[in-house]
Amino acid sequence: MDLTQTARTFEDAFHWLSLACGRRHTTADRLRMAVADRKKVRHRDALLQALVAIADGAHSNLEHRYVQQVEKPHGLPTPRRQARIAIRQGHRYLDNLYREFGVAVELDGRAAHPVEDRWRDLHRDNASAGLGIITLRYNWADVTERACDVAAEIAIVLQRQGWDGQPRPCGPRCSITRHDHGRSRAHSAGNRP
Repeated sequence: MDLTQTARTFEDAFHWLSLACGRRHTTADRLRMAVADRKKVRHRDALLQALVAIADGAHSNLEHRYVQQVEKPHGLPTPRRQARIAIRQGHRYLDNLYREFGVAVELDGRAAHPVEDRWRDLHRDNASAGLGIITLRYNWADVTERACDVAAEIAIVLQRQGWDGQPRPCGPRCSITRHDHGRSRAHSAGNRP
C-alpha cells in the first residue's frame, strides 16, 4: 500500500497492486482491508475498484482498462478472466473467455512485441481455434483509443455466437450507435460458425 501512495499516477499504483497479488505476496482482500484501515489513501475509490478487478482476474493495467473502458460501459457480458483451458500441448490461460459463446479476448500490452512472441500467440490462437474458440486480440491503443469500436467488434462476434444481448453506447459520441448489431442480420446470413 505504501508504494501505491508514492506512485505518480493511478496506473503506477495499479501496477503495484497487481504485481503484489500476481506474485502471491498478498491478496486483493488483504489489500482492501489495508485501505480500510488507513485514514488517508490517495485514489481510495479507484484503488478499491482496482482491487475488485484484480480479484476477478485483471492482472495488468491493460486488462483493467479493458474492463473499465470496453466491457462495462458498453454492457458486454462478463467473461471468465485468466481462464485455464486444456490444449494438446498442455494448458494455457486466456485473458478473457466468454466460454458459452466460444470467444476469447486476448490483450497484449507490450510495446515491443518480439517476433517469436507473435508466432507463439498465433500458435496458441490456432490451438484455441481447434477447440472452437474464436480469439480476438487487442493492444493498448485499441483499448485506450478505440474502446467503442473494440466493444462493437466484440459484440458482433458474441452475437453471431449466440449472445442475445445488445451493447449499449457509453455516451453520445460512442460508435456503438453507428454499428449494426441486429440479431436478424447475423442469423439470416447464416454467419454463425
